[in-house]
Amino acid sequence: MRSLPLTLVARILPVAVLAVAGVAMTTPGSGDSDDTRPQAADASSTPSAADPTEDGSGIAPDGGGGGASTAGRFSKPPAQACNALPAAQVKKLVPGAKTSGNELKSSDLNRRSGCSWHALDGFDYRWLDISFDVTGRAPAGSGDPVSGLGDKATVSDKLTSDDDQQVREAVVTVRKDNATIVATYNGGDFESHKAPSSKVVRDGAISAAKNALSALDE
Repeated sequence: MRSLPLTLVARILPVAVLAVAGVAMTTPGSGDSDDTRPQAADASSTPSAADPTEDGSGIAPDGGGGGASTAGRFSKPPAQACNALPAAQVKKLVPGAKTSGNELKSSDLNRRSGCSWHALDGFDYRWLDISFDVTGRAPAGSGDPVSGLGDKATVSDKLTSDDDQQVREAVVTVRKDNATIVATYNGGDFESHKAPSSKVVRDGAISAAKNALSALDE
């Protein structure tokens, strides 16, 4: 079995180091925030934790922090976002990942929370994260409509390539009342250099978003 490609090592190590060190990461937004996910198109720089003064959706928290969320059906996001997805689903979407996940820290857990799972299974890498925002001001998602999910839901996917290594990422954004849920699912095979199909990443992100929405309703 040959050694891991340098591009993979460069992406995996920062994730492991941040997890061990307990570095606070903000919840991701529409997929273009600065976080520790593997990025194929813009992967020349080492991934780093996002600025804890902002959430991943690009919205700076209100001054003072800890205040009540905007008026709406949902007063708080799930306090334990990593429990939003069943362990069986995590094992299916992210083989080899710890089902307990990694809580994504927010500057205001009364308004935003999230969780991520990532693992390398052989040479096949997968990343999944979900985020919750009950401020009522998170950016709307873009892409194809997803019927029967919340008040409005969209899904988009993008294939990127760096040094012949493909990575495909799907992002699902769900709006329901004052809450926004974002599910991001991506990955690539670092032996074949191919990415999973559009259907695989879209279906994975949509299934994660559905369970995340159910957790919000509880």
